[in-house]
Amino acid sequence: MRRTIPDLTEDIWHHIHSLMPMHDAARVACLSRAFLHSWRCYPNLSLSRDIVRSKEHACRGDLSNKIDHILRNHSGRLKVLKLGLDGISCRYLDSWLHIAVTAGIEELTLMPFRHKYNVPSSLFSDGVRYSIRYLELGFCTFRPTAELGPLRSLTSLHLCTLRITGDELECLLSKALALEQLVIIDCKEIICLKVPCVLQQLSYLKIIGWWRLRAVESKAPNLSNFFLSGEIRKVSLGETSRIKNLTLFRSNVVCYARSELSCTMPNLETLVLSSDEEVVNTPILPTKFLYLKHLTIYMVSGLSFSPSYDYFSLVSFLLASPSLETLILNVTQQCMEHESAVGGSSHLRKMPEHQHCCLKSVEIIGFSSAKGLVELACFILKNAVSLECLTLDTLYGPRCFGKSDKRCISMSNSVLSEAPRAVTAIREYIEDKVPSTVQLTVLEPCSRCHTRPGWFLSQIV
Repeated sequence: MRRTIPDLTEDIWHHIHSLMPMHDAARVACLSRAFLHSWRCYPNLSLSRDIVRSKEHACRGDLSNKIDHILRNHSGRLKVLKLGLDGISCRYLDSWLHIAVTAGIEELTLMPFRHKYNVPSSLFSDGVRYSIRYLELGFCTFRPTAELGPLRSLTSLHLCTLRITGDELECLLSKALALEQLVIIDCKEIICLKVPCVLQQLSYLKIIGWWRLRAVESKAPNLSNFFLSGEIRKVSLGETSRIKNLTLFRSNVVCYARSELSCTMPNLETLVLSSDEEVVNTPILPTKFLYLKHLTIYMVSGLSFSPSYDYFSLVSFLLASPSLETLILNVTQQCMEHESAVGGSSHLRKMPEHQHCCLKSVEIIGFSSAKGLVELACFILKNAVSLECLTLDTLYGPRCFGKSDKRCISMSNSVLSEAPRAVTAIREYIEDKVPSTVQLTVLEPCSRCHTRPGWFLSQIV
């Protein structure tokens, strides 16, 4: 017998309601008695000033009353709570957290944007410590002490602009033995970050520290993904042979990666490098990245990248990476000061043939007429026997691709004036070297979004 909607059990109503986005769940609760009760059992709340406040009720008192009412009605039933409330009194925050964060909660995100607000350790009661899996704290203060009990289920910890010292963080980490992901962003009180060896499950570590952070010491034995941004003087990762995915943002990192990483991290599969300055050309060395499959290099400067740097030296990575499948190179710069291949008297350099059997896709963003770049593209076309597509983008950033509701990102005159020279270099030196099995895509300035006429998106097969 086919059942009608009113015959559904309360458990089914609750389940259906829980699958709706929060806005829709709240609206339907106002319109349907069947959903009114289940709204109070809705397990996921994301509350911010813009979400809660309506146009008719903009004053702070109404906002606080609304949030208080919502959290009291959901107390004891929440599994996911996100609070991003700037300008709220600390006394409200304490009250709301103790109402909403109860046994059974699995994910907590707290962004009060009040650094003087100290997240109470008492918030993590026995029941909370056993259930919470994801914790994100930002723009406030947290002072965990030795009395804080174990966070047995915590697998992901994110700290953003949080006031916490290195010793306090080490204390917190020692309580979270099941931790798998750790993200730390601009926590200014941490000078030395120590990750203890008891974190046997930790596989992902992301650190962004442009402030006082000077040293990172990790003894986590199973770390496989590491992201580091900042001029940090000392980095010690203990056993590095397990690291497969590495991202580094710092000056002179390209030379450093080629010189050091092939020896210290021999099992890398994905490598992302970002540098705004390279003093020394990338050296050609006998060491190899035997398992490296995906390489992304950003060599981006706000003005111009050092004209003394030879882009052709990046061939070193191709020679060292026999398993490489994809290469993305971003060389965007506002002023191209390198020797141009267009109108120059010197011939393009050549290297001995080195057949590469795995490389399938190459993209160069910000491609210019720089001689080294042209030589690099020619080397790839000649030696990458498995190459399927080569994309040369003479600009950078999002494009409209002819869509009327979108616009390409605006460009400076210096970038737009270099684009025709890049296209000329492609026509003169690269186009006739493209095998029939390779698709060459040249992205030129958009004729609609950029003022100079005659520039368009061309596809060359």
